[in-house]
Amino acid sequence: MSSWADSSPGMQMERLPVNGHHPEEDGKQYPKPPSQRKKVVVVGLGMVGIAFMYVTRRQTNLIPLPSFTDMPGHYREKLLKMDSKRREYDIVVIGEESHLAYNRVGLTSFFQHRKVENLYLNPQDWYTNTPAGALNYHLNTMVTEIHTQEKLVSTSNGDTVPYDTLVLATGSDALLPRHTPGHDAKGVFVYRTIGDLQKLIDYAETVKETTGAVVGGGLLGLEAAKAMMDLETFSQVKLIERNRWVLSRQLDADAGGMVVDLVRQLGLDVLLSKRVGKIEVDEKNAVKGVVFEDGERMDCTCIMFAIGIRARDELARKAGIKCADRGGGIVIDGDLMTSQKDIYAIGECASWESETFGLIAPGIEMAEVLAFNLTQAKVHAPRKFKRPDLSTKLKLLGVEVASFGDFFADRDGPKFLPVRSNAAKKQANGTPGAQEQVKIITNGPAPPPVKALTYKDPFNSVYKKYLFTVDGKYLLGGMMIGDTKDYVKLVPMVKNQKPLEVSPSEFILGAAKDGEEGGDDLTDDTQICSCHNVTKGDVAKVVKDGTCKSIGEVKSCTKAGTGCGGCMPLVQSIFNTQMKAMGNEVSNHLCPHFAHSRADLFNIISVKKIEDFPSIMREAGKDAGSLGCEVCKPTIASILASLYNKHIMDKSLNGLQETNDKFLANIQRNGTFSVIPRVSAGEITPDKLIAMGTVAKKYNLYCKITGGQRIDLFGAKKQDLPDIWTELIAAGLESGHGYAKSLRTVKSCVGTTWCRFGIGDSVGMAVRLEERYKSIRSPHKIKGGVSGCVRECAEAQNKDFGLIATEKGFNVFVAGNGGSNPRHSELLAKDVPPDDVVPILDRYLMFYIRTADKLQRTARWMENLPGGIGYLRQVILEDKLGICASLEQQMNALVGTFFCEWTAVLNDPKLRANFTQFANTTATLPVMENVEDRGQTRPAYWPHGKVTQDFRGTKWTSLAWQPMLETSYFADKADLPNGASAALKRGDTMLALFYLKGKYFATQQMCPHKRAFVLADGLIGDTPTAAVPLSDPKAGSAADTSTGELDPSPDTSSLYVSCPNHKRNFTLNGSDAGKCSNDADVSIATFAVEVREDGWIYVKLPPVEELDAVLGTKKWITKASETEDPFKKLDAKLKGMRSKKVVGSAGEMARRIGGFEVKVGGEGGGGGIDW
Repeated sequence: MSSWADSSPGMQMERLPVNGHHPEEDGKQYPKPPSQRKKVVVVGLGMVGIAFMYVTRRQTNLIPLPSFTDMPGHYREKLLKMDSKRREYDIVVIGEESHLAYNRVGLTSFFQHRKVENLYLNPQDWYTNTPAGALNYHLNTMVTEIHTQEKLVSTSNGDTVPYDTLVLATGSDALLPRHTPGHDAKGVFVYRTIGDLQKLIDYAETVKETTGAVVGGGLLGLEAAKAMMDLETFSQVKLIERNRWVLSRQLDADAGGMVVDLVRQLGLDVLLSKRVGKIEVDEKNAVKGVVFEDGERMDCTCIMFAIGIRARDELARKAGIKCADRGGGIVIDGDLMTSQKDIYAIGECASWESETFGLIAPGIEMAEVLAFNLTQAKVHAPRKFKRPDLSTKLKLLGVEVASFGDFFADRDGPKFLPVRSNAAKKQANGTPGAQEQVKIITNGPAPPPVKALTYKDPFNSVYKKYLFTVDGKYLLGGMMIGDTKDYVKLVPMVKNQKPLEVSPSEFILGAAKDGEEGGDDLTDDTQICSCHNVTKGDVAKVVKDGTCKSIGEVKSCTKAGTGCGGCMPLVQSIFNTQMKAMGNEVSNHLCPHFAHSRADLFNIISVKKIEDFPSIMREAGKDAGSLGCEVCKPTIASILASLYNKHIMDKSLNGLQETNDKFLANIQRNGTFSVIPRVSAGEITPDKLIAMGTVAKKYNLYCKITGGQRIDLFGAKKQDLPDIWTELIAAGLESGHGYAKSLRTVKSCVGTTWCRFGIGDSVGMAVRLEERYKSIRSPHKIKGGVSGCVRECAEAQNKDFGLIATEKGFNVFVAGNGGSNPRHSELLAKDVPPDDVVPILDRYLMFYIRTADKLQRTARWMENLPGGIGYLRQVILEDKLGICASLEQQMNALVGTFFCEWTAVLNDPKLRANFTQFANTTATLPVMENVEDRGQTRPAYWPHGKVTQDFRGTKWTSLAWQPMLETSYFADKADLPNGASAALKRGDTMLALFYLKGKYFATQQMCPHKRAFVLADGLIGDTPTAAVPLSDPKAGSAADTSTGELDPSPDTSSLYVSCPNHKRNFTLNGSDAGKCSNDADVSIATFAVEVREDGWIYVKLPPVEELDAVLGTKKWITKASETEDPFKKLDAKLKGMRSKKVVGSAGEMARRIGGFEVKVGGEGGGGGIDW
């Protein structure tokens, strides 16, 4: 065995993605070197001890759940996993038994296979594959003493082990009635360990065909009786119970009596109301019978006691650690800490609030809380151990038995009542008065404020009792025999304490269902395996993500069904449902690079915490080395922004963005950009209006008030954008994200702020919503609206989300839009109080972000959503999927990451340097002629048609290498996976230079489709093709070779640049360089590039005059004279109409058009139309 201090066998830690943690976790101080690690010593290698350390095994890398998940049962990582990145701890676990941790709940199965390895919770190799020092385990070793001052423990081997943190998981011992004569005879056993069972097996062989007895009719006693029957060596097995029925701690008399009848039918002889007074022995001190306290006698040769357990607290008592006087157990607080600092107790040995727990589920919960607090408390609020759920569902001797919640509330009085129930209100009225006290003394206390609904079917051996508050609004608990299918549905109802939506009678009359036990109506956080605290979502997840393809793999991965096995029908059903659902999935692939839809990719990226495009391509793409395309790059950029909200000009995201996002401004048809500051809800101060006007006048920007109630400033040159935003931000404005697929505006009417008809503060609500959701990226743009009354001046019912004020709150509408295919929005919720609007919209928007397809507006998303608005209501309002909490948490996380992207650019010189027209000169060139129109400057209209000149086939008279740009320009872009580009000026010609993984390509800057000088701002993509000979002069030269050999790099695929205006894709390399793959009428000129040792990038170009004659800006710039004014004829017509005189009085005209006079605005004493 390895030494205590330095090395240990353990488990192979899976690789953890770096995301979702506090920045401290990513610092240089982690992982900790061995000398700085703290030592955690765990005393006890049982089910709880291993639960404190273990990680659920996967056949593929275990992917942690998103950081926002905190629902019960979802955050499953334990100490080894949660510490795998920081490596703050080394663990030493000391086990008293000779076996590795095994499943005590399934002890009875040992009699079938007789192999202890089949009971191991983790196989041997789990312990033998860890990083050095992570886990050091020792078997057959008892800890004999704790030295609290020295922080040492002594062992039976004579070793002393130092600790920084000590975790006591010593469990409990089976009780043996030592006051009973004969308790030490041969043939007396307890039912607790593998050793106990092995002793029973060996002894039973010596007393075949005799009577065996089990004392104790609780859960353990029935299990022991089954074990003794499974031996098939005894001619008869008898169960001795001192009470009038079995399972008296879980069931009432009726239910317990039914179980007695059932197990008797199975061959177990049950003796009730019997207490063992004496064990008779023969001359060899072997059992020969028992004498009961009532004087009766019974022959038997073997007795197994299963009368309870006692917490093993002797080690703690010896060390002076506080233990409970009554019932025993090491006293702990909500942090699981004992009375001694740095010493914790978990499991059956712990006494919390004067109570110990003999079930495995509370122990596992303690283990999870402690593991979390030791590793996460620095960056998260620590968890507290709270009153555990003692619900149980087991199969004992073939009989289905379940109890849940406060199942003895009718007998003992309820432990608690929902604060909103009528019963709770009555109970809270105060102590009874004098007259009431007299009645209590005379008639006894009033019955508990509980009503029971009972169903008993003796023919099918079914018993159900459900306990409700007296008003029938809340379920408190219950018990079931025979038919326990509804157990997993009822337990969450008790936990959540939500008012019931159906009559209590439906719980009985509607309980029976045909077919297999289903799980469709269960939420993902519903616990289905109480032995190992496994939820439906845990099982569904490993099936959905492909980790598990068989029920056996599900059991291995999640541990579900490996305890008592009672949950296996439901686990099987969930597995079958998920597999069937996956088989019927309709593929909706994002693009040729990914065999996944946008929603699939969102989930993959979210679950696996991937933060960059190359990793996503490796993880989910068809070709790990692919560069992607103009479809998948912006989509993935949007997903990354929706999840992590990094700056979109961040280096890891560079090359993924559309031109709009790349320069934080909407590119216009003339290559200039629009500037759109945020004007939340259309509300703006005079000072901000003046600031915007001043900037517009200074930079000659065209001004337009949009349909979303804000002001767009058009015509900004790229190189002017930083200076423009410097002035706007100084005036208190911020980015309006008009360039992004995100929230644009929340339009509002003035509502109660000014309007005499308003009944709701539409401006106030709209401001709050726009401020909340600003900057959040989504599959497509989002627009909102808030109207202050039913007159609907804000047009809220054709928005992605809209609110209309009512006297009771707001009606919430969703999934509408204008555009080419308008859709009226649908009512999601009615009369929502203002305080509840945000949670509903949080859920709705995040559900849309998670599940929509690429560039899919909410209207089309709703049309494709199975079940439509009804299903959406179930998800958002009723939490049908159990994800509402995570939707809200994810939205809160995104909202908390807001920053003004333009402010960040202005504060970063490197980002600011991107805003130039040309990389090789400060000189500028015009891109389109401007015209004066209605007092403002706008670009000339585009001419009709496209340029079909064969630029690609241009025959130059000569070509020479020209130094165009220093290589230092791309120095910080060398490792950009998605490439970089620059616009260059040569004479009067604009060129585009592309840099990708060490290779350079050069083309003209003008896209011939609309004569826009924008190609350097386009996205680079690839289409896998055959390898390209680099000797081809049109392929673009690699800087390191021109040998003509086939290039093995990813650049051998067909690379192209996609014009940002209308997505014409121009090939950059190979024999097709310069061709447009999606418009055969147009092409571009390409030029060879090389890098030289003098630090310059050279492009092989024709003489300047010849270059300008073919590609010069003056030649191709759009001119006003090329197009005719489209309003010329209309203006002439309107001018003629204005020149005509109207003949006759207003009254005469009115009579001509209808025989009556229309009085505007009520003029003349009423009767007019109130406009």
